[in-house]
Amino acid sequence: MVKKYRVAHSPDADDLFMFAPVRWGWVSVGGGRVKLEGVTVDIEELNRLALEGVYDVTAISFGVYPLIWREYALLRSCHSFGFGYGPKLVKRKGSRLRRRFRVALSGEYTTNALIFKIAYPEARPVYTHFRQIEELVLKGEVEAGVLIHESILDLPEGLEVERELWDIWVELVREELPLPLGGMALRRSIPLLTAIEIEEGLQRGVELGNRYREIGRKMLEESFQLPISGELLERYLEMYAGEEATQLSEAQIRGLEALFKLATNRLGYPRLGPVESYTIPRGYRTLREGRVQW
Repeated sequence: MVKKYRVAHSPDADDLFMFAPVRWGWVSVGGGRVKLEGVTVDIEELNRLALEGVYDVTAISFGVYPLIWREYALLRSCHSFGFGYGPKLVKRKGSRLRRRFRVALSGEYTTNALIFKIAYPEARPVYTHFRQIEELVLKGEVEAGVLIHESILDLPEGLEVERELWDIWVELVREELPLPLGGMALRRSIPLLTAIEIEEGLQRGVELGNRYREIGRKMLEESFQLPISGELLERYLEMYAGEEATQLSEAQIRGLEALFKLATNRLGYPRLGPVESYTIPRGYRTLREGRVQW
C-alpha cells in the first residue's frame, strides 16, 4: 500500500528546485511505498498554516519554528541560509529614515521580520506579499522595505540599500555564522521510519538537483513561470539551493541556535535546546534493522 503525504513549499525558485527532483520522479521515496504530493503556497501563508498543523511536511521560515516545535521536527536538508548576503533593507534614493518609519515586511512570522524587529523595535511594520514591497517603497506608501528572494539580485532604479540584514545579523550574534532563512519541517505524528524515508528522499532530491544542475535549471524554467532565468537564476540557486542545502552543517546548526536564542532573549519566544534534539533520530532505523554492533 502506498502512503501519500503532502509536501508544501513556496513558489520561489529555490524551493521549487529542491523539490522538483521528487516531483519529476528522479527520486523514489521508501522504495516506492511513500508518495509525496507537492502543494505550492506563499511562505508566510505556510508559516501560518504550520501554526495550525495543516501539512504533513512544510517549508517554513526558521523564525516560526520556536512556535511549532511540539508539532513539527526539523529536516536536515532543503534549507536556505545566507553567508555574506541575504535580505536587504531598502529605501528611496536620497531619503532619510526616521525612528518610527513604516516598513514593508514579507510576513509577521518570517525570519527577516524577526531579525528586523530586534534591530528596529520602534519601526512600524506593514505586512504584504514580498513581490509588492518594491512598489510600496517607490510609491511612498512606506518609507522602507525588506527585500527577499530574487528581489535582492536586481535593485530597481529609485531604490537604495539602507542596510544589509547580513550585517545586522553579524552585529546581533557577534560572529559570522550562516544566516538562517528557511527550511522544512515534518509533522511528528508521522511514523518514525516513514519520517526517515521522507527526509532521506528529499535530501536525495537536493543532491540530484545539484549534481545535474544545468538540466534541472532548464527543466525548472520550462515547468514554471519564474521571475528570473538564465544566469540570474543560476546565481540565485547557487546562493540558496546549492550543496549547502543538502545537509545541515555544524556552522548552520550554530546559526540556528543563535537565531532561536535571539528570538527568546529579545522577543520572548519559547526557549529551545540544541537543534539536533529537534531533528529526526535516524539512528532508530539502525536499531530497528538490527545493525548495531555491540
